[in-house]
Amino acid sequence: MSTEEKPAAPRSLAEALRARDDDSLAALLRSRPDLITPVPTDLTQLATRAGTRASVVRALERLDLFTLQTAQALAVAPDPASYARLLGLLTGDDGDPAVAAALPRAVGLLREQALVWGGDDRLRLVRTARELLAPSPQHPSPTGLGPTVQEATAGMSPGRIQEIVAEAGLPSTHDAVSAVASLTALFSDRARMRALLAGAPEESVQVLERLMWGPPYGQVTADPAPRLRWLLDRGLLLPTAPGTVVLPREVALHLRAGRAHRTPEPVPPAVEPAATHRPQVVDATAAGQALTALATVEELLKEWDEGGPAVLRAGGLSVRDLKRTAVALDVSEPVAAFWVELAYAAGLIASDGEADERYAATPAYDEWLERPAAERWGRLAEAWLAATRTPGLVGGRDAKDRTLSALGPGLDRSAAPEVRHRVLGLLAALPEGAAPDAESVLARLHWERPSRGGRDTEEDLRARLARWTLTEAELLGVTGRGALSGHGRALLGAPAPAHAPEHTPAPEPEGPGDKLPVHHHRHPAPAPPGTLTPAEQAVATAAATRLLAPLLPEPLDHVLLQADLTAVAPGPLHRPLAETLGVLAEVESKGGATVYRFTPASVRRALDAGRSAADLHAFLAEHSRTPVPQPLAYLIDDVARRHGHLRVGAASAYVRCDDDALLNEILADKRAAGLRLRRLAPTVLAAQADPATLLEGLRAMGFAPAAESAEGDVLITRAHAHRTPPRTAPEPVPDGPPVPDATLLAAAIRAIKAGDLAATAPRKPGPADPSGTETPLPGGELPRTGSAETLATVQAAVLTGQALWIGYVNAEGAASQRVIAPVRVEGGFVTAYDHTADEVRTFALHRITGVAELAGEEDEDG
Repeated sequence: MSTEEKPAAPRSLAEALRARDDDSLAALLRSRPDLITPVPTDLTQLATRAGTRASVVRALERLDLFTLQTAQALAVAPDPASYARLLGLLTGDDGDPAVAAALPRAVGLLREQALVWGGDDRLRLVRTARELLAPSPQHPSPTGLGPTVQEATAGMSPGRIQEIVAEAGLPSTHDAVSAVASLTALFSDRARMRALLAGAPEESVQVLERLMWGPPYGQVTADPAPRLRWLLDRGLLLPTAPGTVVLPREVALHLRAGRAHRTPEPVPPAVEPAATHRPQVVDATAAGQALTALATVEELLKEWDEGGPAVLRAGGLSVRDLKRTAVALDVSEPVAAFWVELAYAAGLIASDGEADERYAATPAYDEWLERPAAERWGRLAEAWLAATRTPGLVGGRDAKDRTLSALGPGLDRSAAPEVRHRVLGLLAALPEGAAPDAESVLARLHWERPSRGGRDTEEDLRARLARWTLTEAELLGVTGRGALSGHGRALLGAPAPAHAPEHTPAPEPEGPGDKLPVHHHRHPAPAPPGTLTPAEQAVATAAATRLLAPLLPEPLDHVLLQADLTAVAPGPLHRPLAETLGVLAEVESKGGATVYRFTPASVRRALDAGRSAADLHAFLAEHSRTPVPQPLAYLIDDVARRHGHLRVGAASAYVRCDDDALLNEILADKRAAGLRLRRLAPTVLAAQADPATLLEGLRAMGFAPAAESAEGDVLITRAHAHRTPPRTAPEPVPDGPPVPDATLLAAAIRAIKAGDLAATAPRKPGPADPSGTETPLPGGELPRTGSAETLATVQAAVLTGQALWIGYVNAEGAASQRVIAPVRVEGGFVTAYDHTADEVRTFALHRITGVAELAGEEDEDG
């Protein structure tokens, strides 16, 4: 072949892949990681795998809208089609500069992903992709086009075809094939079609215009109306079944001025800001919400500290338990489901695995509590970003019409992490402080990954995931007032914000002066970013916590006591103070400042926990910035004076008291009837109830009994923290095989190319090939030689340094073909450089099925 001759065009996808360099193959495997799971043995197998239905469907689902429109246009074009023909289908007769500018990128992406192969003069869509995208009655094309004239007339009688040709003003032909070709040429010729339609009745033209953009099928009666008869006679409508006609593809393209799509979308829609706030206000608002998120998770786990709700038989929380949790957290049920699932994803709650299975905090929760607030938030945010469990689905129905419950099965959606990252990435692309318009975010996501249908038919799953992401990011404090915060940007691994975070004012209502001008500009369409690797995410989370830490208020060591038996905590409290105050008082309201109320029951709870009245007075005096109000001091002394005056123990249960008058009062009270009390002695009453029930009953009657042990000592009741055994956080469900890293890609490409060398290298003729002609290695067929011939050939190759082609069966029984360069033969083993694996290996001689010499240059020339 002379140096001026062009290389031959590839005849198959395998040949096209064989012409690629390592970088191009790496791009293919990175975009379609399922192709190397496992690593193909050679490029032919890689091409075969790239054309399988499952792999092609997966690749098509990851194309952006315009690239998918390009593939759909190729599916209705002749096979093969030139680049100019494809451009004409997308721009039409009038042209479209935006489409022309975007088309090279789309074709390049289709080539990179091995969905299209061939040069610009012969573009071929992979056969499986053409079958999926080409129009058919069962699967209409988004182009709205129907079958070609040739496809529509496949079952028509030759006589009827000749009648149509004659009515169209074409000369008759000798066979149906040439008649169909003549009719196709007419419909594809713009000038002749204009002349034909110029004589059409107005009503017939209106019929064509109704079918022009699809669907291309229509219904007719046995005796069509004149407007339809005119079209049928000339083949402008062709029958496909009794009572059904179709508009041929060539006719529709003429009516559309050559365009395959009514509205090509070469440019992604811009994400428009809905409002813009000062970045400092956004950060302060997000930090406040992050603090609320931590408090909410702590409150949830405190509710479940002694053992949470029971686990349903099918797994998850019951509807009733979710409602109780929502009431306890003072949030709606969907929001409660979010917090429960977030704690679960972070590994803070799990099932205890007992016979009476319940949810409870894990040992990791105690470790989490000891961390600084910013680090605790970082763990929650990192778990949220990576989680595939989707709280927004709670309350919906699965494929079997069963209710989806919080913490139950069926909530995993593998697309959730990618959508969360992409939504936050779109927010990060806006100017600092800009809150996006939600609909423009959804439009952008639809362009980047158009929906192709699926099980979530109520609404596109990605759109719902995006809406939930915007809501959940605000709840978690990743965003503030709808805009991405500085620590939210860092969480994504994005550059740090430009504004200084050292001093951030508290969020205040914004006035007109706070508004910044909103800039509407279109952003380029970057490839949808993947999620970060675990190591990269750990670095990003650490950066986010560093930015968040200065924005969180320092915990306080004091409260403000008020005369109405309340205490106000003007900010977050140190944990020991908050825990003690949580026992001594009831939380009345939460927010920026928490209000606690002291009641007889709450004071008695503190006394039951082992505190004395003196301890409570000293605690309040130490931690209050205001004097202890007299009503509160009186309340503590009054409850303490009556606390333990009655003693309850196990008989079933008994009550003893030195004051027999008090026991008489109890016996006379009608409310004590359910306790079934009777006097055993002047100072002792027996009850037919257990001690806990007796305690609660007497307290409900207004008394303040104390429990005692078998020795007669007062029992101190402390909260019993129930913990699960060590549990790991749930693993996210992967969305297909992971994207291979650079090391794996390099090794896979090396193995594929070496295997391809083994599969395609020409070999010398052996005794079984007397013709003396070179033959490529048969695909999958191993060479066969006797043991003596194998040994002699290998030993000769050690002396000459020649490469050999061998068949080899490993210890697991897997057969493969390899190209090796033998170095040493001893002890029944061959040490050789394995071109297939690109390393030196040892092969057992008895496992070599056969050997053949590779053809050298002199053999190829001779």
